[in-house]
Amino acid sequence: MATVVAVFSSLLMCSMFFAIGNSLSLDYYDKSCPGAESAITNAVKQGTIKDKTVPAALLRMHFHDCFVRGCDASVLLDSVGKNTSEKAGPPNLSLHAFFVIDNAKKEVEALCPGVVSCADVLALAARDVVVLSGGPTWDVPKGRKDGRTSIANETRQLPAPVFNLSQLQQSFSQRGLSVEDLVALSGGHTIGFSHCSSFQNRIHNFDITHDIDPSLQQSFAASLRSICPAHNKVKNAGVNMNPSPTTFDNTYYKLILQGKSLFSSDQALVTSSTAKKLVSKFAGSQEEFFKAFVKSMIKMSSLTGGQEVRKNCRVVN
Repeated sequence: MATVVAVFSSLLMCSMFFAIGNSLSLDYYDKSCPGAESAITNAVKQGTIKDKTVPAALLRMHFHDCFVRGCDASVLLDSVGKNTSEKAGPPNLSLHAFFVIDNAKKEVEALCPGVVSCADVLALAARDVVVLSGGPTWDVPKGRKDGRTSIANETRQLPAPVFNLSQLQQSFSQRGLSVEDLVALSGGHTIGFSHCSSFQNRIHNFDITHDIDPSLQQSFAASLRSICPAHNKVKNAGVNMNPSPTTFDNTYYKLILQGKSLFSSDQALVTSSTAKKLVSKFAGSQEEFFKAFVKSMIKMSSLTGGQEVRKNCRVVN
């Protein structure tokens, strides 16, 4: 109980950093930097050509940025002196593809110095990687500012892959996000790769009576155990999030209904009738999923909290 109270208090404190970006607008850079979006898109395309894991990495990076202090690019800051930044927080140690944001920022700085924030670069890049992966497109509201604070310990506020539905709902609601937002945004797990550590709890020593989570489909659980043994010593061992890990589609929801989702937090989406109805809806209609995902992405990425426009995304001005 004490742990739950501590988590709630931390989330409440974290939520005070957020504000809905009322100052954001679709035409924010139309006059001040008209070439910004195309420059960012080009940098993302080039990065994806070099590394096919870039889309999943940048989408996850944007989520992790927005859930700590709002979408203020605090996740991009390097540790300095005695301050350990968000990058070094346990949930963010596997984040990568920062080079793509660096390259995109260099391009927009060459076009219009000191105008486009790193937070906007990341938000636009997140949209671009979804599109490049076969997902929907949308107009991104712009005008975010970059934060000057980045603290590793605050990454404890991020929703964990072991969360149950109650914990997930609490985390999302603290950021003004609904159950529909939770289910729709979880669809981002349709692309990418997961390390064994993120789902180890489901395939070994699950609880006092089960070694394996009984909600896992049996043959799927066996395949996971073969890749991720109890005392796994293979560095970076893991599996793709689904059979088509570079394609943004509604496969994620179909897998949940088949008992083939990876995380406890994924399977948790069918533990309430409201959330399960949404999972079934999105599994049955990719169009409905895309529509809901776009709506929730715009909502999440409108959480703001920064103060400046950084010249270099890795350091404050």
